Amino acid sequence: MGKVIVIVVLITILASLGSALVAMLRGRSGLTLKALTLRVALSIGLFVFLMIAYATGLISPHGL
Repeated sequence: MGKVIVIVVLITILASLGSALVAMLRGRSGLTLKALTLRVALSIGLFVFLMIAYATGLISPHGL
């Protein structure tokens, strides 16, 4: 379940980045700012989720 959440959030982050690029190319700075703010918020949320999942044992490192 955790892998699905991570993949969905990563795809959403990439979509937000693409949206910001399109808005920037069209000269819509307000929309660019909103898209990049969403991307940063999602990235921070994903990082926090991964740290909590590691601390609770939901995910664990392997193969190193």
